[in-house]
Amino acid sequence: MRTTDLPFRATTSEACDWLACQTGTPWTLARLLEHALTPYVWLDYDPAYPDLFGDANGGYAAPIFFEDDIARLAAGSEDVLITMTKDAYKIVARLPAPGFTRPLDDLRFQKKEIEKLAARLKHEAQPQAAAKPKPAAESQLGIGKAEVLAAFGPIVRMNLEKALDDAIGIFGDDGARVKASARKSKRNAVWNPVTLALGLHDVYRAPLGALKRAFKTHDCLLDWNENWEQSLRLLGK
Repeated sequence: MRTTDLPFRATTSEACDWLACQTGTPWTLARLLEHALTPYVWLDYDPAYPDLFGDANGGYAAPIFFEDDIARLAAGSEDVLITMTKDAYKIVARLPAPGFTRPLDDLRFQKKEIEKLAARLKHEAQPQAAAKPKPAAESQLGIGKAEVLAAFGPIVRMNLEKALDDAIGIFGDDGARVKASARKSKRNAVWNPVTLALGLHDVYRAPLGALKRAFKTHDCLLDWNENWEQSLRLLGK
């Protein structure tokens, strides 16, 4: 399968076949999920759930990211169960129990995410180049406001930008914000993403599965992933 053969929203078999051609190794749904690819299911408009669909009267592609829903798929379930997703406005929404059930054939994966994964795997397979110069001390301590919003904003159901500006609780100097970074100006403030992500999960119930994928897919978090995973192991999560 050539790059042009990969549709905008690929089925599981299309994604697996394309990645197999790119990497020379077999792929399965479980392996796609292991590499943090987000599956989507098209939800046709249902007037019984007006808050979920909003103005999307034709329906929309709903992401599956909740840890339990992903684990069920990875374990080889015979269908798709969605208990939590994002609404048409990309706000996290918990679905009425027991959730929405769809056939496995309805799963779709975004072309750009599949191609990004293939590029990363090819890069990792190449011989390691000489070590790059270490980043500035500030960037080692944390990530900036724009990066926090890009990585965690879509995951939490709150005004994250205002919370960062208010710098109260987990967002302040007694939480995830690096004290020295904000001494000169709030514009220079950075936050420890591991501390912040743990706080978002514990205090604001941010889905752990979505946070895990954020550390694997956002460039600003890749260098923090090892620290993040170590923290999860220590906490037994």
